[in-house]
Amino acid sequence: MNKLILSFSALFLIIGCQQSAEEHKENKHNSKHWSYDGETGPEHWAELEGETNCNGNFQSPINLVNFKTAEDLEPVDLHYAEETLLHDVVNNGHSIQYDFEHGDFLIHKQDTFHLKQFHFHEPAEHLIEGVRYPLEIHLVHQNSDTEFLVLSVMVKEGQNSKPFELLESYLPIQKGETKLIQAPFDMSQNLPDQKGYFTYQGSLTTPPCSEDVTWIVFKKPIEIALEQVELLRYLMPINNYRDEQPHHGRVIYSTSF
Repeated sequence: MNKLILSFSALFLIIGCQQSAEEHKENKHNSKHWSYDGETGPEHWAELEGETNCNGNFQSPINLVNFKTAEDLEPVDLHYAEETLLHDVVNNGHSIQYDFEHGDFLIHKQDTFHLKQFHFHEPAEHLIEGVRYPLEIHLVHQNSDTEFLVLSVMVKEGQNSKPFELLESYLPIQKGETKLIQAPFDMSQNLPDQKGYFTYQGSLTTPPCSEDVTWIVFKKPIEIALEQVELLRYLMPINNYRDEQPHHGRVIYSTSF
């Protein structure tokens, strides 16, 4: 009798585990993914993600106004090399993203942050004294403690950009597609000549909106041709940007140069 009871108990346990596994798969399948509009848009991000800071007090992007000039801010200590390899390009459904292999880095407050990837937002997410540019590039860096530092480059329509020609030679790319590149690319060619900047503490601008991100936003934009802007606009979701977030008392610092 005891063996029979144990057998039934084991059977019920197995069935229960299988049902739990199926329920987990179903919940995972039915879970909503974030987007830039509708029921999965930015105003709902905090509801969609289990572990999120999207409703936190130190969110990005922001309008860069009422800043304080800090005489002790030094130029960004960049170490970008011509031989650093672009590994691939991916259309992740939210943006066009180029991933780097190990090589490029910058030093900030005696800490080394390695360049991982860069991607685009159209139009720009940050505003500079109320002005929104047509395009913004985010260069995402991480240190050994997986802390983020993001360089932001504004883009305006103007002259054709040779570095962008190389990047866009790997396009178009369909949603969910990844293309292997394995070619050297000098990221410094996509930075403004004048490197004055704003800096503040914020967050990632996409879920999970992790806070304690150091932002360095260059004051001056780079130029690319209208046709180059339109190609990215065609490939990315319409208006893949998050609206400006409250300052909540944060101080924005500006270089004197």
